[in-house]
Amino acid sequence: MPELPWGPFLWRLERRAAPSAAMRIAAPLIAAAAMLASSFLIFAFLGKDPLNALDVFFIEPLNSLYGWGELLLKATPLALCGLGLALGFSANVWNIGAEGQLTLGAICGGGVALYWGDILGPLALPVILLAGVAGGAAWAAIPAYLRTRFNTSEILVSLMLVYIAQLLLTYLLHGVWRDPEGF
Repeated sequence: MPELPWGPFLWRLERRAAPSAAMRIAAPLIAAAAMLASSFLIFAFLGKDPLNALDVFFIEPLNSLYGWGELLLKATPLALCGLGLALGFSANVWNIGAEGQLTLGAICGGGVALYWGDILGPLALPVILLAGVAGGAAWAAIPAYLRTRFNTSEILVSLMLVYIAQLLLTYLLHGVWRDPEGF
């Protein structure tokens, strides 16, 4: 191998035979400490009290039952997306478009609720949930089909479909589904 201008020493990454038990514990702690330190610096740079900001983000939401409810409300869809992605990743399927699939599921469930919610009566909730699942699954099927049929990258296709789903939602909210009496 020819010698490079900066010397004969090059870094080379090698896979370990077994992961270090100490780093398995230390890595999340190091990441949390780096997050706290960087957020402390960013808030200080912006002229805000870093301790007050960290209190607002991490402590205040957990001070009331309402805060816990809001936390669970926002965390549940993210946890479900993470669970679905973990199943896919374990099968070596790299679908990173979970946000778009969640959006399309919400569009389909919301569409059923808007147009047939009153007619369905007590069956409304299960039918709306099934419509949401079907919408998200259909959106996930697009990169799967393109991967199997044309050997496209499911990573790129699913990521691009996230933007299409968001634009579709914006179109519906500001166009077809907009309440003419709303602001």
